[in-house]
Amino acid sequence: MEARATYLTTAEVADYLRLKERKVYDLVRQGAIPCVRVTGKLLFPRHSIDLWLMNHLEGDQATARPVPVVLAGSQDPLLEWAVRESGSQLALLCQGSGDGVRRLLEGQAMLAGLHLLDAASGGYNRPQALGMGGMRDLVMVRWATRRQGLLLAPDNPLGIRRLADLTRPEVRIAHRQPDAGAGRLLGWLLEQAGMEASHLQLAEHPSLSEDDLALAVRQGEADAGLGVEAAARRQGLTFLPLHREHFDLAMRRRSYFEAPVQRLLAFAQEPRFVERAEALGGYAIGELGRVVYNA
Repeated sequence: MEARATYLTTAEVADYLRLKERKVYDLVRQGAIPCVRVTGKLLFPRHSIDLWLMNHLEGDQATARPVPVVLAGSQDPLLEWAVRESGSQLALLCQGSGDGVRRLLEGQAMLAGLHLLDAASGGYNRPQALGMGGMRDLVMVRWATRRQGLLLAPDNPLGIRRLADLTRPEVRIAHRQPDAGAGRLLGWLLEQAGMEASHLQLAEHPSLSEDDLALAVRQGEADAGLGVEAAARRQGLTFLPLHREHFDLAMRRRSYFEAPVQRLLAFAQEPRFVERAEALGGYAIGELGRVVYNA
């Protein structure tokens, strides 16, 4: 058996778990062990098996406090669509990445969608930088790599070509709340360009979601704002790409095995999900489902 095999066969997973193959088949029939069926053959994703094993080693999860079936954190157009279409039964409460971190820590959400940049390292969703380093059962799963940039009015009537154009006095900027991922990214991009946020003409009130920001530009309440390409396309806006970022799903280890999460991740492997991602634009989903952090 290869130490780094992505998928294990029934015989390999039985050997790995020190079980008889018959017991593995029993666990599959009970829906108690993560697996996929490819052309009639059972395969077991190694990272899922490792999580499953660690989850059982941590003790009886039935005594744990129930977690609300809620997806909090940042809004993502592809994720929002997949939650509905997968029948996951997750309720959406998307009020920014920072809010998602708080709700996950306080047990108010099963999942949190995050795209929080660490300015010191340039990396994304680092648990220690987010105050989540103390979560001994934290798991993060990659959802997508997304293209972030400036959302501009259709046909870009003000001729905005680069970040520095945002300092022009006639340009009104739609913006997110400070603890949102896009708010943090905008501050970092301005700093990298040697620009002061105080030189921007910001809209009076922050936009609380990607769609709210795109709509503010579409309706003429602002001339530009930082957001994802998919939101720009949904509103027919011009998009100026600036940055690629990681969007991850954070959860407690036991939540990974709950039916809502498994339904969502299984749906994300279907052909029509891939088609939707391509149609929305700005997504790279080659790493979707990969466990990028396991405490």
